[in-house]
Amino acid sequence: MLVDASTGLLGAARQASSPNCDDRPPSCTVDLIIVHGISLPPGEFGGPWIDALFANTLDPTAHPYFASIAGLHVSAHLLIRRNGELVQYVPFHRRAWHAGESVYADRRRCNDFSIGIELEGADHIPYDDRQYPALATSIRALWEAYPSIHPDRLAGHADIAPGRKTDPGPAFDWQRLRRLLAQ
Repeated sequence: MLVDASTGLLGAARQASSPNCDDRPPSCTVDLIIVHGISLPPGEFGGPWIDALFANTLDPTAHPYFASIAGLHVSAHLLIRRNGELVQYVPFHRRAWHAGESVYADRRRCNDFSIGIELEGADHIPYDDRQYPALATSIRALWEAYPSIHPDRLAGHADIAPGRKTDPGPAFDWQRLRRLLAQ
């Protein structure tokens, strides 16, 4: 699995472009990967809803929960579905809108210097076994393409936005991911 450094695209991913991105600040170095969890509607998996949210086409009448989020303008660089499928919304060299108000190692505005990877999942539902190797392989490809991302620069959304976000939640097995990354 390779990231094309000239386009910022992951060759193995289905491309589903999101308008919710912009240029990173000048001379900003990408040096952090943030792991998120997402399910739409909450606790349900599959369907077109994540793509629709990131494309700003989510139908607010399709589910009662959607009315509260349909106006959001958010995105991520990459989604890993339950079956391990990779979907890329934003090229890695651009700024995706995934972290919101956030701080990592005393640096604010984590979107500026991070790559956001969403896992289709929920805080208290175990993530699928197929997601872990897909995540580890994606992270290794990012390390190769962006040597500024040191292996210890990996955080959860809850780590950069404590009290505001809880994902990827206690169901995510960080030790399992670290074992896969060490192989």
